[in-house]
Amino acid sequence: MQVDTLIHARWIIPVEPHEVILEHHTLVIHQGHILDILPQAQAQQQYQAISQEHLTTHALIPGFINAHTHLAMTLFRGIADDLPLMEWLEKHIWPLEAKWVNEAFVRDGTDLAIAEMLRGGTTCFNDMYFFPEITAHQAILHGIRANTGLILIDFPTAWAADPEQYLEKGLALHDAMRHEPLVRTPFAPHAPYTVSDAPLQHISSLATELNLPIHMHVHETEYEVSQDERPLTRLHKLGLITPNFIAVHMTQLTEQEIQDFAEAGAHIVHCPESNLKLASGFCPVQKCLDADINVALGTDGAASNNDLDMLGEMRTAALLGKGIAGDASAVSAATALRMATLNGAKALGIDDITGSLKIGKSADICAINLADIETQPLYNAISQIVYSAARHQVTDVWVAGKQCLKNRQLTTLNLPDLRAKLAQWQADLQTPDPK
Repeated sequence: MQVDTLIHARWIIPVEPHEVILEHHTLVIHQGHILDILPQAQAQQQYQAISQEHLTTHALIPGFINAHTHLAMTLFRGIADDLPLMEWLEKHIWPLEAKWVNEAFVRDGTDLAIAEMLRGGTTCFNDMYFFPEITAHQAILHGIRANTGLILIDFPTAWAADPEQYLEKGLALHDAMRHEPLVRTPFAPHAPYTVSDAPLQHISSLATELNLPIHMHVHETEYEVSQDERPLTRLHKLGLITPNFIAVHMTQLTEQEIQDFAEAGAHIVHCPESNLKLASGFCPVQKCLDADINVALGTDGAASNNDLDMLGEMRTAALLGKGIAGDASAVSAATALRMATLNGAKALGIDDITGSLKIGKSADICAINLADIETQPLYNAISQIVYSAARHQVTDVWVAGKQCLKNRQLTTLNLPDLRAKLAQWQADLQTPDPK
């Protein structure tokens, strides 16, 4: 049978089934989807391919799903470090956004973030930022899968003047993206402390009507949780906590909140490195997993992380999860990998499309070369990826069967052109205001 691509790999880690490692197997891609996974000798007999890849020292895994990002904010990377969240936001980030955020800022910041993510094996992201139509356009242009959040916030920004205009523009983008195979448009109200009751109730009704996820920062810091009413309590009253709800951060949780959240069937996105850097608190990941809550993984923005490295995020999630639980078996390597792939797809409602290497799913694939001295000797490929591998070992990436990274070279982005734009942004952003 004639097919598009055969990828012969030393290991294939499908994620689904859990903890399975296939050795000396071939992944068959045809028309953007995974057609077959079988031993290499059988593949050579059954299929003839237009192209073949022989990755004899590599592991194939599903492409990472970065389930919480603010891509354009990558242009703020390192500009206001070592500060607590509210000081970081109110005295630095929000003033910079008010001055600089426009379509060009979002376009160039998104391009920078997409380049970084593809080079690190990420094939899908879930974003929350202004000008989401620009983010969606750049994702389509560069061939990466995207959930571009329909952001909502009470106060005016460069993108919209009030909650009504945020929703109006967001719904227009949703309609425009209906037939784009790589783009989904969840609602993205910013946080309980920046969105009032009436807009949240409107979003809740629209999300039910359109069957769209709601992606929101929740319980990010101790300060947020210590106010008059706990945010989760308020969101439950407003009817937002449903199987379509994606809560990002989720620190400072009580046992009852974990139980109630689990019963609602809602999802969590854990951002361990951002939480650590901003001293925001700890998500009790293993307790949430034990309660059968789907926990995905995100980097947050590079302005507060300071990278979009899902390999690093997995390692931090696994190590921190053990420390918080007081149990070395908590958040195992296989669990961390699942959080970074299939669990993210489940949270976004696209696990029928991506998140695991399974026949019929989209060919969203990351190839990691484990031959480096830093990942030798090798006894278990999953453990080596989570605890030892680094993103420079990601050599090849496919999204829907299209190769976006080939032997460490991006195929859809012009890096010299991007570098020139970034140099100009750096010069502009670090220029002091005239007094």
